[in-house]
Amino acid sequence: MQNPRVSVLLLDIDQGYDRKSWHGPVLRGSLRGVPAEQAAWRPAPDRHNIWELAVHAAYWKYSVLRRLRRGDEVRFPLKGSNWFPRPEGDADERAWQADLQLLGAMHRDLRHGVAALSDAALETIPEGSKTRVIDLVLGVARHDIYHAGQIQLLKRSYQGR
Repeated sequence: MQNPRVSVLLLDIDQGYDRKSWHGPVLRGSLRGVPAEQAAWRPAPDRHNIWELAVHAAYWKYSVLRRLRRGDEVRFPLKGSNWFPRPEGDADERAWQADLQLLGAMHRDLRHGVAALSDAALETIPEGSKTRVIDLVLGVARHDIYHAGQIQLLKRSYQGR
């Protein structure tokens, strides 16, 4: 194993997103089977819904990847940053599935970006950042787990309304 620390980080981001883990729901698992109508439901006005949390998570995977690949052309396909109002119009199942595919694509791209790193690169601070690479990657894994928990709570609240 040439870069054991990178391998552990890859496992960590996967266990936050789509690999079974001891801590409970992962982000992709928390979104599995959620229909567009439920994803668009808000617990109260001006509160985020499941759909917005999913796109927000996709954005932050992109944001970390952009820091890792400074100089490369890395773009997020939606205009804006951080929070994206969802749905745009009616709660369309195709639009919801497209945003879930965006989340999956951003995870795959981030994973490839992390896999290309050396262990030594983990201690560097990317240009324009104040945070070490290792902390950015660990942070995005924790971010997925945090929002997976929020989504689980929103799903329960939706069922109890």
